[in-house]
Amino acid sequence: MQPVNFEEVIEKILEKDSRYHRDAYFFVREALDHTQKVVAKSHKDQVRHHVSGMELLNGIKDYGLIQFGPMAMTVLAEWGITRSEDFGEMVFSMIDHSLLAKTDKDTREDFKSIYDFEEVFTKPFLPTKKPKSRNSQGMPKS
Repeated sequence: MQPVNFEEVIEKILEKDSRYHRDAYFFVREALDHTQKVVAKSHKDQVRHHVSGMELLNGIKDYGLIQFGPMAMTVLAEWGITRSEDFGEMVFSMIDHSLLAKTDKDTREDFKSIYDFEEVFTKPFLPTKKPKSRNSQGMPKS
């Protein structure tokens, strides 16, 4: 059996379905690698484990914040990703093209409405303290 070339398969996927930017697929693949490493550490071994949809989405969130910081939501939107279901569509497209594997328990539903993008990609960067109220001259009230 010939090894699968990730880039070539992504190009085939994009020919059929152009909803998501090619960079988004590479991001998901890198986020999966990141997630598998985190899961392996939590199991106190270095073996890569199968990750669930929820684990992958949490890994994608963490990896996205690490890679893009406050620009994460903007970058993802530029790639056509605006909800957790989009990640599920991409993952299952990669599964359908033998780039990823799944178990009998894995479904697209695992990615449905898991988190709100505004909440996970924007809120961590918003100020936590309310500014002090000011008087009519613009001075802080005592």
